[in-house]
Amino acid sequence: MRTVAVTRIGSLRDPDESARGRIGIVDMPQPDLGPEDVRIRVAYSAICGSDPHLAEGFFGTDVPIGLGHELSGVIEALGERAHRNGLQVGDRVSGNFLRFCGTCRPCQEGKQQFCENIQEYNRPGMAETITWHESQVYRLPDEVTLRQGCLLEPTSVAVRIADKTRIRVGDRVAVCGGGPIGQLTLQVLRMYGATSLTMIEPIAERREMALRHGAQHVIDPVAEDQQARADAITDGRGYDVVVDASGSPRAVQGLLDIAAKGATVVYGAMYPHDFAMPLNLSDHLYLKELTLTGVFVSPYAFPRALQVLPLLDLDELTEAVFDLDDATEAFAVHVSGRHPKVLLRCNDLDDLGSAS
Repeated sequence: MRTVAVTRIGSLRDPDESARGRIGIVDMPQPDLGPEDVRIRVAYSAICGSDPHLAEGFFGTDVPIGLGHELSGVIEALGERAHRNGLQVGDRVSGNFLRFCGTCRPCQEGKQQFCENIQEYNRPGMAETITWHESQVYRLPDEVTLRQGCLLEPTSVAVRIADKTRIRVGDRVAVCGGGPIGQLTLQVLRMYGATSLTMIEPIAERREMALRHGAQHVIDPVAEDQQARADAITDGRGYDVVVDASGSPRAVQGLLDIAAKGATVVYGAMYPHDFAMPLNLSDHLYLKELTLTGVFVSPYAFPRALQVLPLLDLDELTEAVFDLDDATEAFAVHVSGRHPKVLLRCNDLDDLGSAS
């Protein structure tokens, strides 16, 4: 089974080609179809911002490392007992790349994100097919195309971020980072009634995209005084909700300063494993009573992400598409930042959805 994988560990941005990480197509065995499994012929698999971290060895260095967890496709086979959710061969689906075991103590305590057996079922989705347990699979709404459907997983992250913000209607909101998660989070928080909705992003095209998708204000943190602009937008009160979706150590440094007293700050990205951010406990936790939290994965968010997916503007996030054989080029384009999102077409499948 042809699968996109990391074939050499290293930064995909390393100027030294001999040391640079490498992405290629490898042949991996197709998992057996268990009695509760669903085999999906993959239509689209999107590159996530975390994928280059896998190339750097963030989760291990034994290559090849199969890639891909944001995907859509069509069911081509079902195990003999994989019918409890009404799934059928031919259904257009997406899903959660994680299978929570349901039996460990964290799962029993309602904390599936800390499932102790979460790594036992990690299967790459940038492949011709993927075999998932039926609990991971969700049928796409008719009005969502297969191309759009591969964004269900990142949309679930935006929904989980919104959960962690504890946002109230009318709260002033800032989102830092105009990549896919930041753009989706902006749209989701707008649904909650966010005000003074601000995107903080150094790339002009992504600031403009945010304005098209509901941002009321944008801040260029490189060319502008971020603190002064935030004060002007919020009348000096700061933002009630601040979300970082950039994953940039440089970007997160000033976010606590633009948070209002009593605000919630969500770190909703993956950060370098050795990055430690200075934190003045007196200023930020004692005097301002900030709530600081993060996001790992998205348990319990997929059904609601499926509900909001048809309501989101996804066209600009699904424009750049490469064929599976061109995966190396697709990753190079992803790393260049020329597009907010890059998709791989793993199979050329007819899309029977009603969306255009």
